[in-house]
Amino acid sequence: MNPDRTDVKQHILDTGRTIILGKGFSAVGLNEILSTAEVPKGSFYHYFKSKEAFGQALVDSYVSDYLAQVDTLLKPDGTPAAERLMRYWRSWLANGGHEGAECNCLVVKLSGEVSDMSEAMRVALLQGTDQIIERLADCMAQGLADGSLHGAFDTHRMALTLYELWLGAALLTKLRRHPSALDAAMTATLSLLDLAPQPDCLTA
Repeated sequence: MNPDRTDVKQHILDTGRTIILGKGFSAVGLNEILSTAEVPKGSFYHYFKSKEAFGQALVDSYVSDYLAQVDTLLKPDGTPAAERLMRYWRSWLANGGHEGAECNCLVVKLSGEVSDMSEAMRVALLQGTDQIIERLADCMAQGLADGSLHGAFDTHRMALTLYELWLGAALLTKLRRHPSALDAAMTATLSLLDLAPQPDCLTA
């Protein structure tokens, strides 16, 4: 695929992501996406066979970008693994912990909406969350190895528990338009990992 084609495809995906984050998948028609992107319908169907295929590609693109962000937050950089792990959770507060803030996580936005509507999108979302959990588990294993985390807990089970906790908190934040659920998730996370509260935990 030549660069021009790649640019057009990514432009459609980026435009669609912005609109769908605001309105959801079902409420957005192709005409709105293509009109905003200033791309003819023929170009859309050159890259995507259907709206569902577009949705799957949208999820894959988002997951790829998000995993790159996770890798940046969790990568070894001379700081204890526990601090790198908490850096990740603080990013949830920074991105979703403001009253009235719009949800900017496509996983939170689409999981409930498309899981019963599109098997392809459901699987893409599930695979994305599995990869996030694997990275969190790896960081926890590093924390047990470097002594910044303590105990004999199963790292994968703990990573799964914490991700489920934060995903649920993000959904409640959307309902409440208030960050109390994310604040509670931070408190629970520190307790489950047996970490002392940090002064910047709720403000980072």
